[in-house]
Amino acid sequence: MPAMTRVRVRRAVPGDAEEVLRLRQVMIDSMARSSPATDWHADALPVLRAKLAEPAGPFAAFVVDHPERGGLSTLAAGTIEYRIGGAHDPHGTDGYVFSVATDPDARRRGHARACMEALLEWFRERGARRIRLTASSQAEPLYASMGFTRRPDPLLELRL
Repeated sequence: MPAMTRVRVRRAVPGDAEEVLRLRQVMIDSMARSSPATDWHADALPVLRAKLAEPAGPFAAFVVDHPERGGLSTLAAGTIEYRIGGAHDPHGTDGYVFSVATDPDARRRGHARACMEALLEWFRERGARRIRLTASSQAEPLYASMGFTRRPDPLLELRL
């Protein structure tokens, strides 16, 4: 395993949009039953650029620049959502991590952990009390080491 060095994490900006989208595809490609289609990227790119241009908005992406080749090596992205409050969180502020990816040639260097720590801090600053994510079996040990626990998932989905 390569020696761990101090990882410089930064908030993604609109100029990172293509690389953020590429890393999202890296994550999608690693999932079972995923589609390798990339034709949707053209429609997603302007929306992503606009979201990255809203630093006070409910979306954030944290990245690490690739140490050897330029571009990005790692991404952690998430969003804040409002849910009607309840006993455990009267304010109803939830965080959702929906995209974490590291290029294969940059793995095992602590980049994903560093990006996740930055994203978790961003959630804390916005009052999120519960953070949710879906993990691959390869990534689950990282999230468990950060305090995430498995929950039974009663999620149903409808596509419109």
